Amino acid sequence: MSSREDFQSFIPATKTIPELTIKAVLVGALLAIILGSANAYLGLYAGMTVSAVIPGAVMAFALLRPLKGSILEVNIGMMGAAAGEALAAGVIFTIPAMVLLGTWSEIHYFETTIIALLGGILGVLWMIPLRRALIIKTDLPFPEGVAVAAVLTTTVGEDGHKKTKKKKDSGGVSGIWLMIGVIIAGFFKFGQTSLKIFSGAIHHILDIGKFNIGGGEKSGYLYGGLATSPALLGVGWIIGPKISSFVFVGGLLGWVILAPLIALATGLPVPGADPSLTVLEAKQQIADAFAFGNGNFDMGSMIWGFYQIWGSYIRYIGVGAMVVGGLYTIFKLRANLAAGIKEAIAGLTGGQISAKKRTDQDLNFKFVFLTIGALIIPVFLVYAWISENYLVSGIMAIFAILFAFVASAIAGYMAGLLGSSNNPISGVTVSVLLITSLILLGFGLSGDLGAYGVAILIAAVICCAAAISGDVLQSMTCGQMIGATPKNQQIAEIIGVIAAAPILALIVSALDQAYKIGSTDLPAPQAFLMSGIVKGVLGGDMVWPFVLAGMVLAFVLILIDLPVLPVAIGIYLPFTLSVPIFLGGIVRHVTNGFISKKFGSAQEEEISEWELAIKQTDVKPKEKIIRTGLLLTAGLIAGEALMGVIVAFLIIGGINLAIFDFAPIVPAMLIFIFIAILLWYIPLREIFANKQK
Repeated sequence: MSSREDFQSFIPATKTIPELTIKAVLVGALLAIILGSANAYLGLYAGMTVSAVIPGAVMAFALLRPLKGSILEVNIGMMGAAAGEALAAGVIFTIPAMVLLGTWSEIHYFETTIIALLGGILGVLWMIPLRRALIIKTDLPFPEGVAVAAVLTTTVGEDGHKKTKKKKDSGGVSGIWLMIGVIIAGFFKFGQTSLKIFSGAIHHILDIGKFNIGGGEKSGYLYGGLATSPALLGVGWIIGPKISSFVFVGGLLGWVILAPLIALATGLPVPGADPSLTVLEAKQQIADAFAFGNGNFDMGSMIWGFYQIWGSYIRYIGVGAMVVGGLYTIFKLRANLAAGIKEAIAGLTGGQISAKKRTDQDLNFKFVFLTIGALIIPVFLVYAWISENYLVSGIMAIFAILFAFVASAIAGYMAGLLGSSNNPISGVTVSVLLITSLILLGFGLSGDLGAYGVAILIAAVICCAAAISGDVLQSMTCGQMIGATPKNQQIAEIIGVIAAAPILALIVSALDQAYKIGSTDLPAPQAFLMSGIVKGVLGGDMVWPFVLAGMVLAFVLILIDLPVLPVAIGIYLPFTLSVPIFLGGIVRHVTNGFISKKFGSAQEEEISEWELAIKQTDVKPKEKIIRTGLLLTAGLIAGEALMGVIVAFLIIGGINLAIFDFAPIVPAMLIFIFIAILLWYIPLREIFANKQK
């Protein structure tokens, strides 16, 4: 595989075209506000956000096309969109917990804006010294970065106009496969989330008989599930069989081995049965059980029970593994990080740094590190203002700034591994909250609302930084492939943060006033998780054995030289997400098998997926298969992400187009299988055609 150091970008480093222009920056700021607002609602409503890298690129292209924007200007517009969406995730996963804990009676606009602003800028700044270490010096796949680069270079000319090249000009690889992917995934997603004619997730529980445990017979159960997501299928295809298998192994460990054992030992929790629940909470649990079972309450309540076991115990094993795996990853990258820090010190001391090509120029390291240091002061002032404890605030401000680096590096690495949409930022935030709460416990702060609030707000700054880092790196990877200037991208991202932060605080506050955070209309599941952790640690009820078990598992994986983070992510994520990623990996494995049989080897030629994603001419037969697959999977990811944003706006507008209360399973399964077959057949179709001749 050729080195990423020598990578020849779509726009050569020697060529300069319009990039950081006023129109591109304004489009980026506008998209930061629009996509940030949509994701703030979606995250509070459904507990997930849609990565804005691809929707942002498409929307930026649509807005800049009439203005004759270049491909690099479209990329700048995308950076703003990504900043808004990522910042939304950082805010909604943490700030609403302040209301849920009772520390705030309502969302405080000014404090929320400042926290989002500080955390967001910190995330962008920490990614600057990490950029080369994570993008250039590793072989992380960055699936959404590859997908969006394929989208842009296939549909956008250098001047920003839609391409009109004929099929033969691109070496026989047609951009039609990109559009087919977009249409298939977009319509399927709309049918799932808006019309409810296809089930988005399929769950089943199998009764495996009675077992005599602790003097009484108890039922044993096995759980299985699948999210019918074309995008996840595409992500699995891009990252390949190896990484997708490790994610699946984590899912098997958590959901098929450990969860059934806990269910056997303790029995399955029953929805609405806890006497401490309010009437509203009990009703919500029963409604969730009906949804899980697609209208079958008995089946749904068992599935709900499995999800409770995962939420209460299993995901903490994933968190423990993530902490150790993340720190070990940073340790493995130490040489690359040290090179970046050495360069920064040379810049700080006025030493000579050799001139770099345009596509390798970052913001001035001296400015970056001085700004990071200066951010300690406003962070300290915010913490002191809220806690009125100056010593603790001073120490925790320094901790927040430094730990934001660790969290950003881990989150950035995980985004590179699986993409931003599947990046468990909440898992990184849980890790941060655990450590933050333990430090506050060491200072003697425990059990009161003030301590809870300080823990959440410290984690909020770090969470915003970590959330931004994943999308920054995904966008920077796309930029690296198409020939953007990193410095300009970093400026665009900071502008996106500045534009989105005050609006996000307004949106979250308005949503709280309209629906009330914690109600059935705005359940804020991730914020509930964060509030539970703070109460658990500072109140003394934390499930530490499971966190420690995850840490031990990570050490074992390190000792036997297996990657920790993919397995940890598999344990932490719902099993329904791991399965389609694994199936996408299997389709890629089968595709590679056909290529090996026909051409000798799937990896024989010295060409990377980066080069294939943007390659326009002289595409060789073997490369053509992979490039066709990359375009189709890029379309699947783009179509689902775009429709996710459109549906978010429909939900915000109160538009309900649902045909069924509970979406049918069989049509969803048939279409999902059909899409998987297409993903196998379309890239290989010419091999089959030649066989028949």
